Amino acid sequence: MSKKSSGSWVESANVDGCDFPIENLPFGRYFLKSDPLKQKRLGVAIGDQILDFSTLKTCIQVPDSLQSVVQSLALGSLNDFMALSDQSQLTLRVWLSRILAQAFFESSQIRPALIPQLAVEMVLPCQIGDYTDFYAGIHHAMNVGKMLRPDAPLAENYTYLPVGYHGRASSLLPSGSGIKRPVGQTRASDGKPPYFQASRRLDYELELGIFIGQGNELGSPIPIESAEDHFFGICILNDWSARDIQGWESAPLGPFLGKSFATSISAWVVTKFALEPFRCAHTQSLKSNEPLPYLDSLNNRQSGAIQIMLEVLIQTKEMKDLGEPPHRLVQSEFSQAAYWTIAQMIAHHTSNGCNLCPGDLFGTGTLSGPTFDSAGSLLELTMGGKQKITLPNGQERGFLESGDMVIMKAYCALPNTVRIGFGECIGTIL
Repeated sequence: MSKKSSGSWVESANVDGCDFPIENLPFGRYFLKSDPLKQKRLGVAIGDQILDFSTLKTCIQVPDSLQSVVQSLALGSLNDFMALSDQSQLTLRVWLSRILAQAFFESSQIRPALIPQLAVEMVLPCQIGDYTDFYAGIHHAMNVGKMLRPDAPLAENYTYLPVGYHGRASSLLPSGSGIKRPVGQTRASDGKPPYFQASRRLDYELELGIFIGQGNELGSPIPIESAEDHFFGICILNDWSARDIQGWESAPLGPFLGKSFATSISAWVVTKFALEPFRCAHTQSLKSNEPLPYLDSLNNRQSGAIQIMLEVLIQTKEMKDLGEPPHRLVQSEFSQAAYWTIAQMIAHHTSNGCNLCPGDLFGTGTLSGPTFDSAGSLLELTMGGKQKITLPNGQERGFLESGDMVIMKAYCALPNTVRIGFGECIGTIL
């Protein structure tokens, strides 16, 4: 059973199953729906409210050590804060936890800094300058590989390095944005020229997004022993994929237009400090080839993985029109799905001297589990569209159709720990 939250004077944060208890405090960016100028603001989620930094600094005396930090956050940009040291970030977290705690006797002063989440529209949490998508989901790699190369599903390099490709930061979208079906070239049969048409094999991919905090200088690799110092936090990520466009274009350089049309991320960034209770040993790499020394450390083996539960739900237009709830398609778990850890991804990405910047985003790759009901994409669930799934209302799906809403959720919950959540990552096919 999960441990009860230590409690906040924000009553909604104390409700069982709440995504945002005081132990979480994720960061997000938004504007008030009532603001015609749509001025970007920054805050942390607490229950069904947001503690707004621009108002907070006028409500209470901020400690001298945090004056510049809170002033920077009040300007509505998260990137400068992401670039700070762990100690500076942790100092702010401790102060926020204190002033939001149930026992804080000056809570009446802070109440004006609370904004209902329903009163805002969320935007991307920070300025994302670059986006890299990894392929760390071992079961997804095996499932897809078996479709393409039954005798050798994994490429020779898979167990030696975290495979990835450079994604398109400009098409990252906040949760709730509509997804336009992409048009592109697809393979024709019988040696005919390819077609140029709307994708007929539109898919989702269940992933997590990893935000970089402190950057590194160009030409200065990040050792795995200090890679966690450059990790800021995690969101949910849906890497929308046009499988027909992707299949035709991928040789010889890999994903391009089949991926770059849209990638959705959830609104709130859960920090690494909130995730600390859910750390666990990383054993995936030990199942085959030992990692090379630059990808191996004692700390990574002992606590490099994080236990995060993941879910995908679907609600078709017909289900919505009839008032039927979304149907859960799959569940999986991050530490069991990922072959490589966050530290290993950071160490490998920078091993050639590549520089990372605060706010850069990594996708983990599709986080499928070892069983059929934990597959992280329709490509796997339907065997490439050959075996359609049947929804409770009798509708069938091979791939996504217009009006389909895909909902991804994530949360951490272990015995003797307080459950924390990531909110939702939602996208509807237009």
